[in-house]
Amino acid sequence: MKAMILAAGQGTRLRPLTDVMPKALVPVAGRPMIEYALLLLRRYGIRDIVINLHHFGAQIENHLGDGRRFEVKISYSHESELLDTGGGLLKAKGFLQDDSFIVINTDALIDVDLAAVLDGHRKNHAAATLVLRPDADADHYGSIDIDTDGRICRFLDHHAPIKPTGAARKLMFTGVQIVEPRIFDFMDGGGLKKFSTTRETYPRMLGAAERLFGYHFTGFWQDLGTRERIDAAEIKLKSGAAKLHFLLPPG
Repeated sequence: MKAMILAAGQGTRLRPLTDVMPKALVPVAGRPMIEYALLLLRRYGIRDIVINLHHFGAQIENHLGDGRRFEVKISYSHESELLDTGGGLLKAKGFLQDDSFIVINTDALIDVDLAAVLDGHRKNHAAATLVLRPDADADHYGSIDIDTDGRICRFLDHHAPIKPTGAARKLMFTGVQIVEPRIFDFMDGGGLKKFSTTRETYPRMLGAAERLFGYHFTGFWQDLGTRERIDAAEIKLKSGAAKLHFLLPPG
C-alpha cells in the first residue's frame, strides 16, 4: 500500500516561524511534525510514500532525503503553485492510481490504529474511508455526518441521495483517509488546478451514491496549525496525558 503526506501548505497561522521554514519542519516535542506521519505509516508497513511540496519544499526534501534513514521510500511531487488537496492528489495520480492508498495531513497528531481503519474500509467495500472525530463545534466548522452503519450521509452542506440508517452523528475530519483510485474519476483531469477534495470531490462522490464511510475515532488527536496548539500537544505528550503508540516498541 502507498501513501501520500500533504505538506505543501504555507502555514500562515504559524508565522513568523513559517517565514523561514515549511510548516512540516516546525518542531513538535523535539521532532519535525512531518516525521510523526512518516513514523505512523512505517509502523503499519507502509513504506512507499509521496510528499507534495511547495512552500520551502527544498528544505523538506533536504531533511528527509529518499527516506532511507526512516526505513521508508520517499518520492516528491513538486507544486509550482499550490494545488490544494484535490489538485495535489491529482498531480500524484501516477504514483497512487494502482491500489488503495492512504492520505495524511502533516499538521495534526493522531494516535490511530491504521490496521483497524483499513479493515473497516475493506469490509465496507468503501470508495473512501475518512477518520472522523467528535467535536462540540462540528456544526460551526462544518460537520461530516455518518449514519449508524458508518456511511457518510452528509458532507458539509451536501446530502447523500440515499436514506441514512438510524440517527446521524456529527463528526469532523482528522486529516487521515483511505482512498480507492476511483476517486480520480470524480476529478477534472483536464489540467492541473487548485481544488479541494472535501469541498468538491467528496460532495460529487456523495451525490453519485459512492460508498463513503467514516471511521469514528475517539482517541488522541491534536491540530498543530498554531503555536498554541503545538504547545497544547507538547504538554499532553510530556505529561503522559497522550501517548503515540507508533513511537513505542512493538508488542
